Amino acid sequence: MSLPIDTVQAYFRQLQSHIVDTLEQLDGTPFESDQWDRPEGGGGLSRLLENGPVFERAAVLFSHVKGHTLPPSASAHRPELAGRPWEAMGVSLVIHPRNPFVPTTHMNVRMFVAQAQTADQDDVFWFGGGLDLTPYYLHEDDARHFHQVCHDALAPHGADYYPRYKRWCDEYFYLKHRNETRGIGGIFYDDLNEPGFEASFALTRSVGNSFTDAYAPIVRARMDQEYTQAHRDFQAIRRGRYVEFNLVFDRGTLFGLQSGGRTESILLSMPPQANWRYNWSPEPGTPEAALAQYLVPREWI
Repeated sequence: MSLPIDTVQAYFRQLQSHIVDTLEQLDGTPFESDQWDRPEGGGGLSRLLENGPVFERAAVLFSHVKGHTLPPSASAHRPELAGRPWEAMGVSLVIHPRNPFVPTTHMNVRMFVAQAQTADQDDVFWFGGGLDLTPYYLHEDDARHFHQVCHDALAPHGADYYPRYKRWCDEYFYLKHRNETRGIGGIFYDDLNEPGFEASFALTRSVGNSFTDAYAPIVRARMDQEYTQAHRDFQAIRRGRYVEFNLVFDRGTLFGLQSGGRTESILLSMPPQANWRYNWSPEPGTPEAALAQYLVPREWI
């Protein structure tokens, strides 16, 4: 079967443009564009906003890259595909707001293809993605809204998808050395191909299309809330945990680096400022200490 690569690519490009348009309206600042090519094959378009009044860093990246041999991070769970040429495409974003009362967020939707090497083989595809929320000062209404949008995006595709992908997100975005989740979760999935190409692509479109509905209302509700330097200091410490996850556990970061990806694009997920303090913990009874009760898997809807 010949996969409709062009159709998937066109969707991802449209999704990137839609998300950038939404974020520009929220911040009032235009995004920069950085078109790049990859020597081994493919390239992408990085859209970036830095030092805006609302978003300290917002990166929305489209890439379509190709390689001659699957990197270890992609073939570790699929040894039968080792050595195949491959291509991957998708949209990935991370948003680090300036105001500590606005959560950081991440979203990714992608398709991966391990290409056939012989006439008796078929191309093997899978889709993956998800979105999650990392608050510093949590409003429970925001978390419930975010999860409700995730649920509603998956519901038309099957009642079991949200609870499965919600649990997968809780388990994936977990800092084992800290014994805490990265945030309050969302949904996460990978290796989706069992329903067939059209159904897998349709679910992935639903996930991608849900992002602005999930996140933009939270930004509007919190972006003008007053904050102090103490709030910013706590935000920087929590951003340090975000860095720890991305560099130690995140499969996307590992894949990008192992496959010879563009370092500038891969590391755009990092916050512009972060902090670590030795053996630090918040004062009991403070709003900063209250965050810990939410850094465990829990039901939101």
